Amino acid sequence: MTIADREGAASTVFAPAKVNLALHVTGRRNDGYHLIDSLVLFADIGDGLTVQLSETSHLQVTGPRAAGVPLDGRNLCLKAAAFFGADAAICLDKHLPAEAGIGGGSSDAAAVLRALAALTGRAIPAGIATLGADIPACLHGQALRMRGIGDRIDPVHDWPPLAALLVNPGVALPTATVFRALTTAENPGLPTLPAAPDAPTLIAYLRRARNDLEPAARALAPEIGAVLAALAAQPGCDLARMSGSGATCFGLFSDAAAAARAAGRLSAAEPGWWVQPATLT
Repeated sequence: MTIADREGAASTVFAPAKVNLALHVTGRRNDGYHLIDSLVLFADIGDGLTVQLSETSHLQVTGPRAAGVPLDGRNLCLKAAAFFGADAAICLDKHLPAEAGIGGGSSDAAAVLRALAALTGRAIPAGIATLGADIPACLHGQALRMRGIGDRIDPVHDWPPLAALLVNPGVALPTATVFRALTTAENPGLPTLPAAPDAPTLIAYLRRARNDLEPAARALAPEIGAVLAALAAQPGCDLARMSGSGATCFGLFSDAAAAARAAGRLSAAEPGWWVQPATLT
C-alpha cells in the first residue's frame, strides 16, 4: 500500500502527563548525562494527537496551551516522525504546559511513535532514548521505575491509583538548566519498593523518598516554594512534592473529591496558576 493509499487513515492518540513521584539523582556519566532512579506514574490528563501519513511532515497545534509551541524541526513530534522514518501530518491539541517537569513534549513524541507504528504496521525503531531521556518511559505509559539515563524501564505492578492535584505557577523551567544547577549528583537510589501497597502505604513510602532536583529548581524558580506550601496547606493533602525538573508540583490527596475541592480553592486564589486534578496510575 502506498502513502497515497493510506493518507486518509488517521490514528488518534492520548499523551498523558508523566509525574515523577520520587526522583533520585545517583551519578553523572563522563558524557555529562545524569543517572537517575525515579518512580513514575501517569495522569488521566494530557494532550491529544491525530496523526496521518503524508507526503511531507508538518505540524498543527491547537488547544489552550498552543501558544509558543514550535512548529518546525525543534518540535519533538516532528523529530519522532523523522526518527521513525515516516512523513506525517500531525495535529497536536495542547493542554499540558511546556518545560514543566511532566514530560509533555516527550509524551507527545511517544504518542506520535505509537500512532505511526499503528498506521504502518512497523515496529518502533530501537534507540528511542536518543530522542529524549523521558521518551522510553512515556512509550511504556504505565507505572514504572526508570533508572540509568531513563533508558532502564521496570514496570511496577499492582499499585493503587492516587488522587492528585497538579499545579504549575506559570514558570517554564528547562530540564538542562535545572540539572546544571545541581550541587550534588551522587546520591543514594530509591528505597526498596513496597510490593502491592495500598494508597496509605505507598504515600508513607514516598515520604522516605525525595526529588533531588527540587532544591536546584526552587533556587531558579522561587514560585515553586509557594506552590508546595499552598498544596501542603490544603485539607486532605497527604504529600506535596515537585515533579521531575519542575516547576509543576503535585499534591496527593485522600480522595478525588478532596483534590477537586483543593483545585477550586487554588484556582480562585491564584488565577495565573495551571491547576488540574488528576488520577495517577
